[in-house]
Amino acid sequence: MHTNHLLRTWNCILGVAALAITGEVLIAAAMRRLGDLDHLRTGIGLRGYFGPIRAVLSSPLFLVGASCMALNFFALLFTLSVVDLSLAAPATASLTYVGNAVAAKMFLKENVDRRRWLAVLFVCIGVVLLAK
Repeated sequence: MHTNHLLRTWNCILGVAALAITGEVLIAAAMRRLGDLDHLRTGIGLRGYFGPIRAVLSSPLFLVGASCMALNFFALLFTLSVVDLSLAAPATASLTYVGNAVAAKMFLKENVDRRRWLAVLFVCIGVVLLAK
């Protein structure tokens, strides 16, 4: 029974983190493709924002990323119903932080310097301490 509970706990936490990472990377990629939203403004005042809003909402990458973030919210709700908050919140946040650094390097080709990798290492150590 204990093994099943542990497996369910970490599957929930990893699922929430995976959805958050996927959503954030896709939204970041969409926004980079769109570029500076000020350049998409169609005029002055509030109507000028229709261009950027239309561009964002018509981006497939953005829409898939936003869908992942919505699923992430509901996955987090489920996780909080079966996992202690004192583990779920820090573990999902930490794993999301680690996953975002890896995904930013791999998919967005960001320069993740040594200082950031060291921070990721400390976060990993924190997750291991939380899990004990």
